[in-house]
Amino acid sequence: MSSEGYRDPLSAADDRIVASRAADGDTAAFAVLVRRYTPMMRAYARRLLRGTAELDDVVQDAFITAWEQLPKLDDPGKVKSWLMRITSRKAIDRIRAARTHADLTAVDPPAPDRTAPSRQAEARAGIAALGDALQQLPATQRECWVLREIGGYTYEEIADEFGVPLSTVRGLLARARKDIIVRMEQWR
Repeated sequence: MSSEGYRDPLSAADDRIVASRAADGDTAAFAVLVRRYTPMMRAYARRLLRGTAELDDVVQDAFITAWEQLPKLDDPGKVKSWLMRITSRKAIDRIRAARTHADLTAVDPPAPDRTAPSRQAEARAGIAALGDALQQLPATQRECWVLREIGGYTYEEIADEFGVPLSTVRGLLARARKDIIVRMEQWR
């Protein structure tokens, strides 16, 4: 059989199967999880770390922890949300560690030549304002908002993740969005 048309059947398998095999030590199955979720984990970590150079380190650390802890995962079907929680914890650990060593607000990355410095400053200030607005939210609202808007989770996945009814997720997101809109009014 030619390798041209070959597609690894594991790549098409659902999360429950892939995570179960990876938990049993199948490195090919774990590689499928890495390929499947690295882009989402990077995007999530990028939002939490605000573009720091440690992004790839956080994702790598998350996967190392996942490999070590995967046999303890109760429901392999929830591997996606589990990986996102690990990524979140690793990013928060990096932020905490950086606070004692360096002032992240003192870092001013140069603007690309194609963009005016004033536009870059405005964009950075808007992103910082959004970050501050998110920090002002109650933790559950913030987590729901981040999972939905950054992580791309469906309402059903968020409800499943938190173990709450769908209506609760809708309410949490509605309150979070309303609060963010009010806090971000000057940026419209």
